[in-house]
Amino acid sequence: MALSDNARGALLMNVAMIAFTLNDTAMKAVMQQVPMFQAMTLRGVLSTAALAFLAWRLGAFAIVIAARDRRFIGLRGVFEVASTLAFFAALRNMPLANLSAIMQALPLVVTLVAALFLRESVGWRRTLAIIAGFIGVLIIIRPGPEGFSIWAGVGLVAMLFVAVRDLVTRQMSRSIPSVLVAASASLAVLVTGLAGAVIEGWQPVAWREALLILFSAGMLIVGYLTIVAAMRVGDIGVVAPYRYMALVWAIFLGWMIFGTLPDGFTLVGAGIVVASGIYTLLREAGLRRRRVQVTG
Repeated sequence: MALSDNARGALLMNVAMIAFTLNDTAMKAVMQQVPMFQAMTLRGVLSTAALAFLAWRLGAFAIVIAARDRRFIGLRGVFEVASTLAFFAALRNMPLANLSAIMQALPLVVTLVAALFLRESVGWRRTLAIIAGFIGVLIIIRPGPEGFSIWAGVGLVAMLFVAVRDLVTRQMSRSIPSVLVAASASLAVLVTGLAGAVIEGWQPVAWREALLILFSAGMLIVGYLTIVAAMRVGDIGVVAPYRYMALVWAIFLGWMIFGTLPDGFTLVGAGIVVASGIYTLLREAGLRRRRVQVTG
């Protein structure tokens, strides 16, 4: 029996979340033995080559890009680099599940920033959901001398950079192929990794770490392709909430690979963030359908 569009979209989103979490897990393991910038460079070589090849095969390089969009692609690359640096620093120094829990606030931050700077309408229900989500984040990072970790703060900064990156992406023309944008961002991260490796130093890579980097790059490509496909199939209100499966996989893999489990505060905070995010996504999808019905 053929799957419905919503079922295929949900399946693709789940695959994307597994792939991205496996990528993070592999990179965390690699950075225990390999300097961060070197790991970033080696993964960047593989992922950039794969994305560039895919862009070439799809004819993306033949598209003429307006000056306005070139500026947005460059700006997006800047925030891609900033978010990658902050994310890798946090990933190397804090439990995988805790960082994943912080990153789950991303849809809430995107909604808030869009309301503040892009004049997008946000009603009182979504405003309350955003406030609740931020309370959840505070429970996770627990600011104060007892529970706060500087790396949780770095993870929060990474999430904020990703939110700005996504808002910049919204300003691009829809005619620009997603694979071209991704390849450009991957190249920016690669160049930054090379520059950092010159300062940080380079060391021989064992076969285990080499295979993990290869695996990480592969999972990154799989995650990118499946998440793009997921968002183009089915109802976004059905598909998008499965993004939060990343937290489930992060908890499982953090326990299996690194022997770490989030404490009760982190689980409570993550639950609040996830519930708030799912409500916001469903609310936005409902309002979008209502606008389509009115204009139709």
